[in-house]
Amino acid sequence: MDEYDRSAHLKAIHAKRKVNTYQKVDEAIKRLIKANEKINFNSVASEAAVSKATLYNNKDFRSRIETLRNQQSQVPTPKQVKRKMNESNKDALIASLKRKNKKLEEENKQLKEQLKVAYADVYKKL
Repeated sequence: MDEYDRSAHLKAIHAKRKVNTYQKVDEAIKRLIKANEKINFNSVASEAAVSKATLYNNKDFRSRIETLRNQQSQVPTPKQVKRKMNESNKDALIASLKRKNKKLEEENKQLKEQLKVAYADVYKKL
C-alpha cells in the first residue's frame, strides 16, 4: 500500500476550497449586479455565504469589490434621478405658470377696459 501523504492531501483540499470560494464570490457579485443591489463587503459576504474577513484578506476580492462600490457611488440613485427630474420639471412648470399668469393679466386688463366702456354707455343712457 502506498504511503499516505497528508500534506499533499491538505494542499489539495485547500486548493479545492479556494476555487470554490472564488466561484461563490464571483457568482454572488454577478447576481448583485443583475439585481441592481449595492455592492459592498457586507452584501457580497452574505450573498456568497463567506466571511467578510475572507473578502478583506483576499486582494483580488477586495480590489474588485472596492472598484465596483466606487463605480456604484458615482452613478446617481433612482431617488437622485427623480429629484433632479423634479427640479427640471419645476423650472418648466414655473415658466408655464408665468406665461399663463401673464395671459390672464392681459385678459383681465381687456375685460376692465370693456367694463369701463359698458359703464360709460350705461351712464350716457341715464
